[in-house]
Amino acid sequence: MTTTIPPVTLDDVRAAAARIEGVAHRTPVLRSRTLDALVGAEVFLKCENHQRVGAFKFRGAYHAASRLTPERLSRGVAAYSSGNHAQAVALAARELGTTAVIVMPEDAPPSKRAATEGYGAEIVTYDRYTGDRVAVAEALAADRGLTLIPPYEHPDVIAGQGTAALELVEETGDLDALVAPVGGGGLIAGSATAVKGLHPATRVIGVEPEAGDDTRRSLAAGRRVTVPVPRTIADGQALPTPGELTFSVNRRLLDGVVVVSDDEIREAMRFAFERLKTVLEPSGATPLAALLTGRIGALPRRVGVILSGGNVDAARFAELCGPPR
Repeated sequence: MTTTIPPVTLDDVRAAAARIEGVAHRTPVLRSRTLDALVGAEVFLKCENHQRVGAFKFRGAYHAASRLTPERLSRGVAAYSSGNHAQAVALAARELGTTAVIVMPEDAPPSKRAATEGYGAEIVTYDRYTGDRVAVAEALAADRGLTLIPPYEHPDVIAGQGTAALELVEETGDLDALVAPVGGGGLIAGSATAVKGLHPATRVIGVEPEAGDDTRRSLAAGRRVTVPVPRTIADGQALPTPGELTFSVNRRLLDGVVVVSDDEIREAMRFAFERLKTVLEPSGATPLAALLTGRIGALPRRVGVILSGGNVDAARFAELCGPPR
């Protein structure tokens, strides 16, 4: 889908910020002289790993749910996810006094299922190898009268995700560049809408894992393309094709997309832990990996980076990062 009218505007992001204020955390912005010296720029790290549920996803989920009419909200909401979006919708529903039903694969990590149930959601499982999670969720929502909250393909979700970048600019001032991960594309679409609405000259660079570079390939082709189901440690970005709505925004606003390897993601996670004293999940570390490896090229003076999440358990973190070196 190509449109000349943006489905999300800076005013939408500002309205979303007002709506989630006091519910979502205004996450910290971290500075590191060591990092600045390594990459040759002033780097401002927006720590969405400190957001509620441990990731930026709560912003969009809460904003979208809070925009429902009282009648629709009272019927409950649904989502499909085995990760951060599941927990985000579950918590949003609890905060708004309604119910959530989450469609998860049967083999979803027990820790993620437990966390989602801990927020009060009902879990409905499906076989990821024979079933279609979107179809299962849509049928469930239709049968029960629930409103489906997608992980990125909705203007209210995109506007909510963009509040992270809006907060970053409000705290730091105009940026010369913004770097953020790209999965389905909602976070970077909302972020680009916010920062370019405030300062059109800001470059917005997306980062994907090498095995899941669907947005990079789509931008090069000028249309959405599909890659093989990605095998990468950055499971939050392991999508075969960009969203239709998000791609319509990103093809217009992004200045480029770069890729990083799984080994480079591990190194970035280790750097964040050892030098920044913060824990990142693999997808949350991809922008940092892009800076540390020089993938983006010569950096301008002031660079914002969105560290999108930190949901990785201790055993998995140790497995990925290995022993101290």
